[in-house]
Amino acid sequence: MENVLVAGANGTTGKIVVELLNESQYFSPIAMVRKEEQQKQFQEKGIKTILGDLEEDLAHAVKDVDKVIFAAGSGGKKVVEVDQEGAKRLIDVSKVAAVKKFVMLSSMGVDNPESIAQLKDYLVAKQKADSHLKESGLNYTIVRPGTLKNDAGIGSIALKRNLNKRGEISRADVAQTLVRVLHDDAANNAVFEIIEGDTLIAEAIDKF
Repeated sequence: MENVLVAGANGTTGKIVVELLNESQYFSPIAMVRKEEQQKQFQEKGIKTILGDLEEDLAHAVKDVDKVIFAAGSGGKKVVEVDQEGAKRLIDVSKVAAVKKFVMLSSMGVDNPESIAQLKDYLVAKQKADSHLKESGLNYTIVRPGTLKNDAGIGSIALKRNLNKRGEISRADVAQTLVRVLHDDAANNAVFEIIEGDTLIAEAIDKF
């Protein structure tokens, strides 16, 4: 079992990721949260937790960690501090700790932040974080979903480096994708976009 640190474990998508990892035969989740009171929900299920703030030193958080999923987000409040610099901070300590894979939850539109005016600051921050990961030397997968929704997952997606169309996707299907690319043979040093589609998640990733 590989230990997978989930940054943003208390978020809507992060919680789904932790649950999937907890059910996995390959991975064991470590839920990274900012506040002590956020630990209880995971500890009650026997899930390991660690306190970590993306605005502070994170060296302790990657101790004995094999892989990382970055699913954290500031919700638009601290895009530079959290979405950009927080991600970079976690990437840097992951490199020092020789983490085997870093999976980044990014966003469609990152390649062209000006295209969505109301999200420009967020997309620029994500662009800088993604670039830092690509240049880090870490093995990475960068997953860029379309508009997130809270519906039940359908288990199938459209996946391409550039889909050249907008679309929606459930957080459940995004979480499934993030967990699937953790595997050693899946989407190494890759960047791709995903929305709802007709191809089973595992099959879409294997074909990429």
